[in-house]
Amino acid sequence: MRLKINLFSDVLRHEFYPLSFHFTRRLASSSSSSSSSSIPQELSTNLQILCSNGGLDYALTDMSRLGLQINFQDTNRPCILEQGLMSAYSKRGYTSEALNLLVKMLQSGTEPNEHTFSTALTCCTGVYGLEHGRQIHNLTIKNNFESHLYVGSSLLDMYAKAGEIHEARLVFEDLPERDVVSCTAIISGYAQLGLDEDALKLFHRFQKEGMASNYVTYASVLTAVSGLAAYETGRQIHSHVLRSKLPFYVILENSLIDMYTKCGQLSYARRVFDKMSERSVISWNAMLVGYSKHGMGREVANLFELMRKENQVKPDKVTFLAILSGCSHGEMENKGLQVFDEMLTGKDGVVPDIEHYGCVVDLLGRSGKVEKAFEFIKNMPLEPNAAILGSLLGACLVHLNVDIGEIVGNRLLEIEPENPGNYVILSNLFASKGRWDDVRMIRNLMSLKAVAKDPGKSWIEIDQTLHTFHSGDQSHPKMEVVYGKMKELLVKLKENGYFPDLSRVLYDVDDEQKEKIVLGHSEKLALAFGLIFSPKGKAIRIMKNLRVCVDCHNFAKVVSRVCEREVFMRDKNRFHHIVNGVCSCGDY
Repeated sequence: MRLKINLFSDVLRHEFYPLSFHFTRRLASSSSSSSSSSIPQELSTNLQILCSNGGLDYALTDMSRLGLQINFQDTNRPCILEQGLMSAYSKRGYTSEALNLLVKMLQSGTEPNEHTFSTALTCCTGVYGLEHGRQIHNLTIKNNFESHLYVGSSLLDMYAKAGEIHEARLVFEDLPERDVVSCTAIISGYAQLGLDEDALKLFHRFQKEGMASNYVTYASVLTAVSGLAAYETGRQIHSHVLRSKLPFYVILENSLIDMYTKCGQLSYARRVFDKMSERSVISWNAMLVGYSKHGMGREVANLFELMRKENQVKPDKVTFLAILSGCSHGEMENKGLQVFDEMLTGKDGVVPDIEHYGCVVDLLGRSGKVEKAFEFIKNMPLEPNAAILGSLLGACLVHLNVDIGEIVGNRLLEIEPENPGNYVILSNLFASKGRWDDVRMIRNLMSLKAVAKDPGKSWIEIDQTLHTFHSGDQSHPKMEVVYGKMKELLVKLKENGYFPDLSRVLYDVDDEQKEKIVLGHSEKLALAFGLIFSPKGKAIRIMKNLRVCVDCHNFAKVVSRVCEREVFMRDKNRFHHIVNGVCSCGDY
């Protein structure tokens, strides 16, 4: 055994790292020749080299199968063993084993260090992740490690991933020093929770404080930019990346593609995509989803064929969702049904799930085949969920099919009584036929169940500052000027063929009052603000939290033609690129 240990030590000193299988055999051989089942001290010391080089991931996690154990009664053993094994467990997803190892360490009186706590915190995931994380947080306080940079970064990352961003922020602000890892973790925490404005504010703050960013920082902040469709900020961040001469890792390039597609700049996104030296399935999906959201069905189909032709990456479920959605938004019903049929035959090895069936319902509904979509749902091998029924209800409203809409709407009110969108669409459907008693019944039902309609909100970026507007808004400091512009616009637009669509106003009031309600929609206010405060001729980009209504869509088209402006409007479903009165969605 002694000879084997010396030989193995020489191998490590010469930086030759054997495969984990061979290393495990050596460990087993060493153990079988020893009177103790614990790992010999000399070999334990040399394990530090492998721990730092990641060579133990598979070897250490096979220890118990081979009869090797850490002797927790040996107080002289190096702590690197537990750290190496915990790290190996964590990397392979054996989080319970890693946390159990921490418990054994504590029970044996071994004092954990900052690396032990950092690794343990990465294992606090799943149902009990937050509970375990808080317990470890208490241990870090007890052992005076809560202010350590490694531990603090892991703590705030754990809280952020658990959705407890307030606690993550408290940990962050209490750190005596911060590095790029801790700053990136808190930015990523806000961005992943959809708190995009907060993420951007933090990024700008850290820049002023002189923080150096890495590729993960940029990828995280680009997620926030994508959520806000803040194109000017995104372009500036791309410039930062280029000036910093960072390597273009795949994750960063994927974030750039996602940002440009969500800001309406598909040509820039495709340029990044085409220059990639290596593409993952996420890269292909980001570009496919971008084309899909813009209703560019042919581009979706062509890119998918290129993916198949190159045969470097296999499509996954998201790939097919993008293709089916692209066909739906791009008026390519036959192509979409063909792709779905190929999925059913297993051509690419992806079995359709409930979301793919939902895309087919949307495809049929958008093309006006509401009855066919209804029959498709009845014959599905899966139970239709609220998303599928909601898609069909939306199609019933667009194509004014009250009979099917009433059946589907009432079913939705049963299975999803807390969703205000279902009440609103059903009310709009009744209102379109002048069934005001039914509209009042729906509104009374909403009041009875305390269901409130999500308020419409739109925002626009001017000089890298976000301005937010709500329907009927009076809170913005420039509202007096905005409403003045709206009055001026209305006169000009009516002269050029625009008349407000009052059919979707739920209130049983006169037309003058209905017009006032419609003209107070958030996207119209944001559009008027953009006309006032952006340079003449510059494109106007608006983001909305809900679906853009028919009247606001028509309003934007006429504004684009009369005011000679490109208008980009992104809502929760898709992108609208309007040039000279014509929208990329084809009013589809």
